[in-house]
Amino acid sequence: MKVIEINKLNKIYNESEVKVHAVNNVTFDIEEGEFTAIVGPSGSGKTTLLNMIGGLDIPTSGEVMVGGSLMSSLKGADLTDFRLHNIGFVFQAYNLIPVLSAKENTEFVMRLQGKSKKVCDARTKELLKAVGLGERMNARPAKLSGGQQQRVAVARALASKPKFVLADEPTANLDSKSTETLLDIMEKLNREENITFIFSTHDARVVKKARRVITLEDGKILSDVRKNGGE
Repeated sequence: MKVIEINKLNKIYNESEVKVHAVNNVTFDIEEGEFTAIVGPSGSGKTTLLNMIGGLDIPTSGEVMVGGSLMSSLKGADLTDFRLHNIGFVFQAYNLIPVLSAKENTEFVMRLQGKSKKVCDARTKELLKAVGLGERMNARPAKLSGGQQQRVAVARALASKPKFVLADEPTANLDSKSTETLLDIMEKLNREENITFIFSTHDARVVKKARRVITLEDGKILSDVRKNGGE
């Protein structure tokens, strides 16, 4: 079943009177439960594409449908509510709340969803332990390394078991062991909860785990390959 449909998507930025075509007439679908990596050199449009799928950026033209909803038609509170209950984000910049601990950051989305303290506590402890931060749950971001903050950001994205996880370079600041742990957790959730994952990445370890690889270059799809041989 198609859960994300992208049709003739374009994003043009005007920089110093020069138009930059960050995403150029891109069309593809994502099936429910896919584990997809979007790859390409810096400036190829990976992050812009991911942001438009998540409703964080507005297309110049074209359409993005996520879970049957046209993202450009969702405004204000409706868009916020849709993202809250459907999409987990992992940002390159972490976007952790400085005054909250690792535990409080991880459970933040679940709290907004109205989950009980018992549910939040159990899920948060499970995830932070899994990513190797069981002993640092009460530490605030300033007391954590970049890699540790990234692990908190991933735990937060996964905590509410969203339908979709959009991860922008989720392993950029992680060592090999942490990367393998996180990818294993994501694969488990993908398999057991049928969560759909889309990564933008340069990391060969992520690409190896992905079951579909979409390659972008200059904002266009260069190739779209499923690991079972389909294209």
